[in-house]
Amino acid sequence: MSAPIAFDIVIIGAGPAGQKAAIQGAKSGKRVALLERERGIGGSCVYRGTIPSKTLRESALHLDRLRRASAAFEFSLKPDAEISSLLSRLEEVVQTHDTYMSKQLRRNGISLFHGRARFLNDRTIEMQTVDGARQHFTADHFVIATGSRPRNPQEIPVDHEHILDSDSLLSMIYLPRSLAIIGGGVIGCEYASIFALLGVEVTLIDRAKAPLQFMDQELVAQFVASFEQHGGHYLGGQSIQSVQWDGATHVVTLLGDGQIIKSEKMLVALGRQANVEDLNLGAAGLEVNGKGSLSVNQFCQTTAPHIYAVGDMVGAPALASKAMEQGRRAVRHALNLPIGDAASTIPIGVYTIPEMASIGLDEKMASERFRNPLVGRAKFEEVARAQISGAGHGLLKMIADPSGERLLGIQVVGDSATELVHIGQMALQQGALVESFIDNVFNFPTYAEAYRVAALDILGQVAKRQTAAAA
Repeated sequence: MSAPIAFDIVIIGAGPAGQKAAIQGAKSGKRVALLERERGIGGSCVYRGTIPSKTLRESALHLDRLRRASAAFEFSLKPDAEISSLLSRLEEVVQTHDTYMSKQLRRNGISLFHGRARFLNDRTIEMQTVDGARQHFTADHFVIATGSRPRNPQEIPVDHEHILDSDSLLSMIYLPRSLAIIGGGVIGCEYASIFALLGVEVTLIDRAKAPLQFMDQELVAQFVASFEQHGGHYLGGQSIQSVQWDGATHVVTLLGDGQIIKSEKMLVALGRQANVEDLNLGAAGLEVNGKGSLSVNQFCQTTAPHIYAVGDMVGAPALASKAMEQGRRAVRHALNLPIGDAASTIPIGVYTIPEMASIGLDEKMASERFRNPLVGRAKFEEVARAQISGAGHGLLKMIADPSGERLLGIQVVGDSATELVHIGQMALQQGALVESFIDNVFNFPTYAEAYRVAALDILGQVAKRQTAAAA
């Protein structure tokens, strides 16, 4: 084994969080090593998560648009459609993404190594390559960004053929006729709405009465209505008694209330668990918490101040955007660089059909902090762009303080919600007033017009309150 290689920053994991941490360090003039155990770079986000699921989602939306144009020509998805035909662009997308990321790392002078990394002590990491060679690295700062994997309870026999998790779901050869999904979180809801739109008979099962408990429930209600309109079925308030493959045609699920659900395939989407087992964290003086992740402060510092943990390593929500920002902030904090307050306004985007997005306080949170906050609503059926697109089912909620002046949050469900929310994000970061959405001129027709409609709704409520107070 050669002598240890010294860097300013060593980052373990080349997913979204690790990449942004590495680029931030390199752009600050530091020597950065990025250690990745997989052959490619990008992590689960690129190969098993975000990119594949969003590629399938795009195919489903494209097929739906063709169906809606059936008045002009006949169209239907052929029986036993192969999944690969719906993911035909995936390889191209992944290759393009990999090429771009590789060039970005090289352009910034980041040293990329492939192998399994583990701590020898809090200042030294050992990496073992696939051929067994070992190399030691030392650094002033470390960032742990090793991501996560699906959490599969022992009582559910995931076999990756009939009962699958989110990593193996898209390995199916054919589109199933029926699919049961356990788990009403982001992954479960996204895949549920995608497969329902593709014509699969989907049953979404969760303990909670409604899915996506962390989102505004008025938005969630619209999502569930749309999901069921496409043939899906949500079973809330349910526990799982047993799951088994019958050996012939179906996965049989016994629910707590005695219902039996039979489906051709099953997706287990009960969250993710951090990849911590191989890191030998104890050697660095670190311990995982009760959730199996690492506890960090607002700067993503672990109990060892020079070791940071980011992304899925620190728990939900497992969003690529959050992970990227944490990677960037961790390195800026390590290098004593200004951080900014963007962490307080990280948007949430859920790529269900229809998609949902949130920034700042929702109605429930605002009600807990303020007495009688104001909520402006803009239904997409009032917005010309949505009428033209045939996407009339949607809602933008603008949350304001009781005076109707200060913007507190934005929630959106509907077409382009994950893009539309960024207008609210910029407004929150700049401290914009509700009235500024009326003073601004938006292109017509656009979804952005919904901001003006919601702002006018708030100002109308302010006028009513003033009139009532004066009476």
